[in-house]
Amino acid sequence: MDILFLEFFQNTGFYLCDYRNIIMIIVGMIFIYLGIAKDYEPLLLVPIGFGMLMGNIPIFKGLGLGIYENNSVLHYLYFGVTQGIYPPLVFLGIGAMTDFSTLLARPVLMLLGAAAQAGIFITFLGALALGFLPKESAAIGIIGGADGPTAIFLTAKLAPHLIGPIAVAAYSYMALVPVIQPPIMKLLTSRKERLIRMEEPRQVSKREKMIFPVVAFLLCCFLAPAALPLLGMLCFGNVLKEAVVTERLAVTARTALIDIATILLGLTVGASTQGDVFLTRNSVKIFVLGALSFCIATACGLLFAKFMNLFLKKKINPLLGAAGVSAVPDSARVVHVVGQREDPSNFLLMHAMAPNVSGVIGSAIAAGVLWSLMI
Repeated sequence: MDILFLEFFQNTGFYLCDYRNIIMIIVGMIFIYLGIAKDYEPLLLVPIGFGMLMGNIPIFKGLGLGIYENNSVLHYLYFGVTQGIYPPLVFLGIGAMTDFSTLLARPVLMLLGAAAQAGIFITFLGALALGFLPKESAAIGIIGGADGPTAIFLTAKLAPHLIGPIAVAAYSYMALVPVIQPPIMKLLTSRKERLIRMEEPRQVSKREKMIFPVVAFLLCCFLAPAALPLLGMLCFGNVLKEAVVTERLAVTARTALIDIATILLGLTVGASTQGDVFLTRNSVKIFVLGALSFCIATACGLLFAKFMNLFLKKKINPLLGAAGVSAVPDSARVVHVVGQREDPSNFLLMHAMAPNVSGVIGSAIAAGVLWSLMI
């Protein structure tokens, strides 16, 4: 009886567990707490957090349970991450939700989204300096765009062994936008600048909104063909939305489809963070680089907005530059909140969406450029 009990105990997670599993389970619980109690990107952090719990249950190798075992259910679900299937589906849903009216009404704001992508290339150089290989550095750099699906897609193509830390870093900083960005915004802008009011945007016609995704897709993908899977789905989703006659497809894309893709993406990315695979020195470096890249991207957007004001007759509120990162729509909301703290009657959300959605396009183009350079 004692031998049977001992054999049973040796097969339990309590016996097989090591400190790395415990650390990752605690991190997973923190993610779930932040998502539920603090409302920090709950649609992302809750699936990722619970995935971390699933991925760090100690198991015998060969039973077909772990995400890295070829015959396991989790491994088959993870196939959508490693092969870059889920991110384009998420982009399809984002496209079906996005209104490009504010961007079309004042195209100059698109430059703010482009400026914020400087964080990607600065981080790429920083990763190279820390000893990462060029393909790894390109994947790490994309964290600066604050775009989780794009980071996962590029990492799956260039450095699949780094999907776990890069995905968790990207989504963590996306969720912490309300914490990270406001101090940088206040540091780099004066109160007078934060009080600048934006003029009402012009009315954008239905024809313009219908033509834009087609033209944007053609121009961007001719410029960076490797961005085709992401930008193609983004623009296609927007065509479905604006065409009206395909409203049924648009509704599916922005509800059921994106929800399913987000659940599978978050859960499997979380489950990929097994302690023995995830907790490495390189993971720590990636998290540090990710934080720096996000701060640099925010600062670049703010500073470029101030630079633009040197030449514009109608000044723009430089806070809009912080929305150039592609954390949609959280960074735009943060811009609005920070602006209203100075003047409760100043509404910046609608204007901030212009650089915010251009940041999504910019990060996808940057990913395409890096991918093409690394082939």
